[in-house]
Amino acid sequence: MTHTKHTHHFYIKALMALLACFLSFTTLAQSAKQRQLEEKRIKLQRDIRQLEQLLFKNQSEKKSVLSQAEDLDQKINVRQELIRVTNQQANLLNREINANQRNITKLRDELKTLKADYAKMISKSYKSKSQQSRIMFLLSSENFLQAYKRLQYMKQYTNYRKQQGDEIKTKTISLQEINKELIKQKKDKEKLIAENRKEQKALEVERKTQEALIASLQKKESSYASQVKRKQQEIDEIDRQIQKLIREAIARSNKKKGVKKSSSGGFALTPADKALAASFKANKGKLPWPLERGVVTLKFGKQRHPVVKTTTIKSNGVRIATEKGAKARCVFDGEVLGIQLIKGSNKTVFVQHGNYVTVYNNLSKVYVKEGQKVKTNQELGEVFTNNRTKKTILKFSIWKDNSPQNPAFWIYKM
Repeated sequence: MTHTKHTHHFYIKALMALLACFLSFTTLAQSAKQRQLEEKRIKLQRDIRQLEQLLFKNQSEKKSVLSQAEDLDQKINVRQELIRVTNQQANLLNREINANQRNITKLRDELKTLKADYAKMISKSYKSKSQQSRIMFLLSSENFLQAYKRLQYMKQYTNYRKQQGDEIKTKTISLQEINKELIKQKKDKEKLIAENRKEQKALEVERKTQEALIASLQKKESSYASQVKRKQQEIDEIDRQIQKLIREAIARSNKKKGVKKSSSGGFALTPADKALAASFKANKGKLPWPLERGVVTLKFGKQRHPVVKTTTIKSNGVRIATEKGAKARCVFDGEVLGIQLIKGSNKTVFVQHGNYVTVYNNLSKVYVKEGQKVKTNQELGEVFTNNRTKKTILKFSIWKDNSPQNPAFWIYKM
């Protein structure tokens, strides 16, 4: 019977330990998720501040209705994402608060039971002391073995009392810590909800402004659609020129190495080139931004126009809005493949990284020379600021041989 009771007690303890491990793992997973969401929220807040400074700072400047609507759509999208992330954080905190409240209830029940057991044990101990002293209890033993066993029992009983006391102390501390965490979580949740209300109000104002702009656009939709198409033709022309220049650079590079045409149609690579290309590829998703500060205003690939929904736009790279006087920076070690003045888009620097090429387009000044070895984060030139629109835009692209790549997959958190 005693053996069965001990076995049952062992399984209960083991089950409780497993449950504690599971709860601990769940808490850690939730904390990691909360950290990720907090990082994302901070980044989105920073993006909104940058958009305010880069696109909305000069409100006195005359912008076309189309340009205003495009800029506003950019900010609305970032703000909507910020609200979504903040909601996720609040929901996750709510789950953590509920879990902590359950833990508090469980601990309080355990503490209540422990205290009741401890009180009974103290009472029993007191009664046994008043009925007969420890010495009398030992001296009344029939033989030495019985006296030894009684002594062991007294020691075990004393240890058990101490253990119960320690367990009450531990559980009390745990309860206090969980209560502190709960108070902090509730404050964090209230703060997030307050921030979300503020963002919702700002979003409402921006949406009303956007609706008014779109209403005025719809009156002349065909005219604005033509503007978008003309803009797209300019982008296409710049992309064609860049692609042509890369093809010519590949041909020149291969000719120098005595290769008429590589089997892949791309760069013929030396062992050193292959090592550099492998290193560039290994850093996919970890490359630094080509600017110290900036926000992407046009993404890679084919996409519906954000305002004139009847038209689509396409880009072989990304456009990044930055501040006046900003410097374009090299995203990885390489060699300047060429410097070209592209019609309709100012100066362009091409940097080769094995069979990869990064392109920094729309520069007013260039600080490097063709054939020069360059390092990661080295300044390549100053980004051009349009005197009419007051916008400072870097057009950045990544190519593998003659094929454009999506920079968002390569640049850290783009």
